[in-house]
Amino acid sequence: MIKTDALVIGAGPVGLFTVHQLGIIGLKAEVVDNLDKVGGQCIELYPDKPIYDIPAIPECTGESLTKNLLEQIKPFKTNFHLNERVEEISKEKNNWKIKTNKNKIFISPNIIIAGGVGSFEPRKFSVNGAESFENKSIFYSVKDKNFFKNKKVCVFGGGDSALDWAIELSKFAEVTLVHRRNEFRGARHSSEVARKLEKEGKIKIKTPFQFQSIEGKDKINSIIIKNEDGNTEEVKTDFVLGFFGLIMKLGPIVEWGLNLDKKTIPVNTENFQTNKEGIFAIGDICTYPGKLKLILSGFHEGALAARACFKLARPNEKYRFEFTTTSKNIQEKLGVKKSD
Repeated sequence: MIKTDALVIGAGPVGLFTVHQLGIIGLKAEVVDNLDKVGGQCIELYPDKPIYDIPAIPECTGESLTKNLLEQIKPFKTNFHLNERVEEISKEKNNWKIKTNKNKIFISPNIIIAGGVGSFEPRKFSVNGAESFENKSIFYSVKDKNFFKNKKVCVFGGGDSALDWAIELSKFAEVTLVHRRNEFRGARHSSEVARKLEKEGKIKIKTPFQFQSIEGKDKINSIIIKNEDGNTEEVKTDFVLGFFGLIMKLGPIVEWGLNLDKKTIPVNTENFQTNKEGIFAIGDICTYPGKLKLILSGFHEGALAARACFKLARPNEKYRFEFTTTSKNIQEKLGVKKSD
């Protein structure tokens, strides 16, 4: 059983910044995320794509933003529970009892749902036997691009992720890009770059083809792809990457008695609390009049939700607002060393 001042569901940018906001006012947070890595959609969908609307940062990537947010919360020594999903919640006096799919129990007066659009998982290949090769020869995300160095890699998909990774991996791997249509639906520039690399012999592009079958037992030796006319081709490959987007689900959240508006959670904009005391929703998963699905909006929502959590976590203490520029208390929490 883990007791904490606030349980944050979601380790994306908004969840990470909320950990910071909780930390500077003296509240301890634990973070649960269904994904196997920190960073949420930024890391899962577009780690190398530029982001242009973070205040005071003209341009950054999802990966660099996540790295900086992790550095920002480093003083608070936050525990992350990855590959884990909150399944059940129940009220016990002034606390919430939270149970995950791994039977881990948290006790907290506050739950902050920063789960983006809910829990999500990649759309997977329906090819017979594909499941047995997952995380060995078949992958739906790239954790370390150097893993594919000097290897044969077959990339499936027609969107930004497929194009971007095909282009990136072609710098040091033998890449075949396969899409079920002739036209790609990703960014025009990326499509043009991929076609240019094809002409230069740096990428092979197969369209319109779909994944038909796998050749190999312990590891993939090759795959068979099939076009609209029923013609098949064998593609020698070491690894297969699939980028077909994500299946978005609210998951168990729908069973928690929260008011829902389609796939979002209505909140009170004073503190971003839901219809349940002690349960807050921030980021893309929450809705209110004028809502903008921007990371910067989520930062604002997290800051207000964190202050509301203080009242429930420290009912006998009075919250006192302080500026980080002048507060010795906050600077001590952050480990700031003052020069004499």
